[in-house]
Amino acid sequence: MNWVILMLVIGGALALGRIALSVRQLSKQKVDDWDSRLIERMRRGGSDPFAAYDVDFFLALPSEAVAQRIAGRLATEGFQVDIKPVADSDAHPFSVHAMRSMQLTVDGIREVSARLRGIAAETGGRYDGWAAGKASSVT
Repeated sequence: MNWVILMLVIGGALALGRIALSVRQLSKQKVDDWDSRLIERMRRGGSDPFAAYDVDFFLALPSEAVAQRIAGRLATEGFQVDIKPVADSDAHPFSVHAMRSMQLTVDGIREVSARLRGIAAETGGRYDGWAAGKASSVT
């Protein structure tokens, strides 16, 4: 009987050890998301990781009044903004385009994206992502 209990304890300890090892390996894996994949693709294409780029962020919003309010808010935060009507969208008929010159770092892009995603959610809008143009002369 003692041997059976000892074998069960050893088997349980091995199982727990294997689970702990698997969890540790999963936590060390790189986060794979759209922002990091796009930045990696741009770097592989020859983009300078130390240069500042004109990064365009896009929000789809439910009304012109909301778009004006968000555009004003983003302008005070250093974005260059413009508002355009979107003819083919009933739910989000206005688009705010916000541009900022910044380095293409995963953490930096994620931070701005999370902030804009939150602003869009607060106002019944939608964050539509970002795109980067050519490197700007501003650092």
